[in-house]
Amino acid sequence: MNNECEIKAFAKINLGLDIIGRREDGYHLLRMVMQSVGLADRLVFSRKSTGKIRIRTNLDYLPTGPKNLVYKATELVCSKYGIEDGIDVNIEKRIPVAAGLAGGSSNAAAAIIALDSLFELGMSTEDMCVLGTTIGADVPFCIIGGTALAEGIGERITTLPAMPECSILLVKPRFGISTKDAYREVDARPIEQHPDIDAIKDALGRKDLDGICANMGNVLETVSCTKYPVLEEIKARMRDDGAKNAMMSGSGPTVFGIFDDRNAAQKAFIDFKGSEYGRDTFLTGPVNI
Repeated sequence: MNNECEIKAFAKINLGLDIIGRREDGYHLLRMVMQSVGLADRLVFSRKSTGKIRIRTNLDYLPTGPKNLVYKATELVCSKYGIEDGIDVNIEKRIPVAAGLAGGSSNAAAAIIALDSLFELGMSTEDMCVLGTTIGADVPFCIIGGTALAEGIGERITTLPAMPECSILLVKPRFGISTKDAYREVDARPIEQHPDIDAIKDALGRKDLDGICANMGNVLETVSCTKYPVLEEIKARMRDDGAKNAMMSGSGPTVFGIFDDRNAAQKAFIDFKGSEYGRDTFLTGPVNI
């Protein structure tokens, strides 16, 4: 049995995000095409004899107690499997916080995977996803990763053909958007246009990057882009720089642009990196876990 486990927690983007209904408990019913990207946090989990969960991170404003999703996931696994050892976790954050990139969910997923390995728990992927759903709707996808259709409240994951090779530019403005607030505001108005999720799936099956980009859509943009016009400005600037399409990821505010030309993507990256968005500008690509 190992005493330490290091794991990468990858960010995600939504190639398509649609709301198709709402459950009686208030949770939204979704259809989303989700994609892991190369931007990742690094987490190291260590077994200790303290009997406590201790978290350290390179960001001093992140909670390290029960409000941290890694803490919640670790506590949940330890409780379920009767683990009495202490767990030390070091989180090296690169994924921006409150960005629509599932940074917290990917870290929680990493905790479940790491503890399964450290304590040889023998959890199946389904076991992990069931646990993950109690922490957050994006956690099951982050456990599975790659390219996938997420349905229900996000807990029903179907693996899809891998996204074609491309460059993905991520730009996050210097503000956050509350996921809860975004969904509440979208409820206050009718959704006039739904993305064609099946068309995105079909394009993935054909390895058709043009088809994927042409059908991208996110119903939460109607709220966030109206409230924050800068998001439309970033999207337009990415397209001017050569992106085949650009869209907000999740509840935002991160905007991503998809490029089939690596040189154009690099020039766009340099353009944004030298701007007011430089701190949270990243050039990456799809990851198939």
